[in-house]
Formats: sequence, structure tokens, C-alpha cells
Amino acid sequence: MKASETHKLKDEELKVEVERLRKSHYELRTQAVTEKLENPRQLGNLRKDIARLLTEQRARQLREATK
Repeated sequence: MKASETHKLKDEELKVEVERLRKSHYELRTQAVTEKLENPRQLGNLRKDIARLLTEQRARQLREATK
């Protein structure tokens, strides 16, 4: 997910997407412990996507606070 895509999401969509990605990240971490991952890069990519979404959420909170 690119930053430009996160800007287009609504607040509720951001929350839902963060939760979905966190669940996926948890499942991948448990899979990495029990068996070999097909693409180990997935873990890093998911972490970065989560960070992008959380950054967008925080930016929106700050914008609302300054109004």
C-alpha cells in the first residue's frame, strides 16, 4: 500500500485496515516460527504498511487538534 492510497481512505477504513494488517502480521509471525515462509520479505512489508496507516491516522489527529 502506497502513501497516496492511505490518504484516500476514510477514518473508519483506516482503522479496519490497520486491524486487518495486524492480524495478518501476527499470522505470518506464527507461521515463520513453525515453518518456513515463502517470502520472508512479507513481514517487513506488512510492518511498513501498518506504519504508513498509523502515520496517516496521527497526521489526521494533529490536523483536527490544530483547527
